Amino acid sequence: MHGPDQDQEPSRGQARRQQILDAAATCFVREGFHGTSIAKISKAAGMSPGHIYHFFESKETIIGALVQRKLERSLEIVLQFESEEDLFQAMIDRVEVGLNEKTDLDTAALEMEMLAEAARNPAVAEIVRAADAAKRERLCALYRAARHARGMDVGDADASIEVIMALFDGLSGRAISHPDLDKAALLPLLRSALRALL
Repeated sequence: MHGPDQDQEPSRGQARRQQILDAAATCFVREGFHGTSIAKISKAAGMSPGHIYHFFESKETIIGALVQRKLERSLEIVLQFESEEDLFQAMIDRVEVGLNEKTDLDTAALEMEMLAEAARNPAVAEIVRAADAAKRERLCALYRAARHARGMDVGDADASIEVIMALFDGLSGRAISHPDLDKAALLPLLRSALRALL
């Protein structure tokens, strides 16, 4: 028989885990992966280093969990697309949300930090590449289904999705290099590019 504390434990643990990930993301953006210690994460999270280690073995496992959290959010969006009657229109309608997410400076900085660490660290590279493969696979399936629903030839789904991902992922770099970019001017061009690729 479970007591009230036991029933709440998984959600409390999940909340603590998210608290650590949020604190780590803030630290990684501000200090970089190598400039961030577990002590800094624990201070930002408001808990002891021992508590951090209870949930995560190392900074690598924290960055891995951040990559996984990003993948889960991406797959939630794909799931929303899958439930739409007109997949193409749903993707076009969501361009503005994607543009805003990719050009948020904190989100862009965290993305760049994770990619930089993946370039240096084989363990992080494996996590980033596995997440990317999962996202690509779902997007390719979505692309094929959307084209099939419209009676169109599937074409080279892999190449088309690669270009779409490169287009949106590249916005993070542009946001950092040019933080004052005119998103309103970009929006119709992104929609046109997406229509052409779809």
